[in-house]
Amino acid sequence: MKLEKKAEQGVRTAEPEPPVVARLIIEIRSDGSRTIARGMAEDVQQGERVEVHAEGRTPLQLVLSLMAALKDVPSLARSFAKGLLKK
Repeated sequence: MKLEKKAEQGVRTAEPEPPVVARLIIEIRSDGSRTIARGMAEDVQQGERVEVHAEGRTPLQLVLSLMAALKDVPSLARSFAKGLLKK
């Protein structure tokens, strides 16, 4: 197998990112029998912070519990609702 040198490409510039609307910081702990996710969610536009706590014995249970906890974050709830209404 012979290696071939690729043609040099110019430096790509990054596209501008949209503004931050929410922040989510979560710590996940597990001992093998149960998993706990704790943290904080912030709606940047409203200046509102909400504690996030979820538990589950399986990854699916943890995800479902985490989704239920995140419904309390107004900007995330609005985005989720808009996503459902588009379909």
